[in-house]
Amino acid sequence: MSTHKSADSASKLDRVVLEARRAREKRESDYRALALKLYPWVCGRCGREFTRENLTELTVHHRNHDHDFNPPDGSNWELLCLYCHDNEHMRLVEAAQGHSFGTGKRASPATDKPFAGLADLLRKPPG
Repeated sequence: MSTHKSADSASKLDRVVLEARRAREKRESDYRALALKLYPWVCGRCGREFTRENLTELTVHHRNHDHDFNPPDGSNWELLCLYCHDNEHMRLVEAAQGHSFGTGKRASPATDKPFAGLADLLRKPPG
């Protein structure tokens, strides 16, 4: 009986996962289609222009990183090419790790001084 229950549970889990994937795909296709109607087909970061032939390389980025927040005016979206989109998400990951961007300052300055004794070495006569 336990084999039947585990198979039934796995089947139910498969159905739930499939439904969740379908709902996500539908949600994504809805906001992507709307974003492509609202905005010009240009990457908002690098300015690369897109045509129907390479439109799959243009992604919809959620500015607040909440994929469920999709106002119909598009205020939470920007179109980014694959490369700029990946870079934007990597910046978020790095910021969470303590790196800073755009401030001109490092989050944790280097403490190593590889040339600290170089002046003394240069002053010594060869011998």
